Amino acid sequence: MKPTYKKIYELAKPFLRTRKNLIHTRIALRYALKLLKSEKGEEDVVIPAIILHDVGWKAIPKHLHLTAFGPNPSNPKLARVHEREGAKMARILLNDLHYLPIKINEISHIIGGHDSRKRAISLSDRIVKDADKLWRYSRTGVKVETERFNVPRSIYLNFLEKIIKEWFLTKTGREIAKSEMASRRKEKESGKLGAKKKRHLKIHRIV
Repeated sequence: MKPTYKKIYELAKPFLRTRKNLIHTRIALRYALKLLKSEKGEEDVVIPAIILHDVGWKAIPKHLHLTAFGPNPSNPKLARVHEREGAKMARILLNDLHYLPIKINEISHIIGGHDSRKRAISLSDRIVKDADKLWRYSRTGVKVETERFNVPRSIYLNFLEKIIKEWFLTKTGREIAKSEMASRRKEKESGKLGAKKKRHLKIHRIV
């Protein structure tokens, strides 16, 4: 990773120490780098955007995080708050690094709608959105999300598999998601609780 991106990551770390966002960001970054190899996008927009996309959660009290997203969010408006605050924080951090203003504008715009905006504003935005969602298909992502919401692994995997076509905006993103899904299917159900003790709910959405 280029020195500039490492600096951005170091500046972002204090704001990512919540909601498992450090590990989420590292894994999403890994997927973004994979996507950039096959999909058209601007690296100097995609990488800062994926590193900074969730810094806005730091502006929301920790005890409210799980009310903002997941299968049955009781306060979904907070998800928009994290986008808006994240865009502001990203702009401040990148200005401190004297990043190119035109790039800061696009990065902030991407972050400001990375969850709520369904249509991508650019090729770079498509990559950021796909990299963010691909985290859920990783081994760590599946473990974190099923434990976080006490959802049976089999139900969660079924949800992820069904939503691939709808969710992903790039051909490479869909291919990676299918590959990761095949890997997750081969893995055994894990966790001490087991599926019987977890809530058997139907998942409609996970932000």
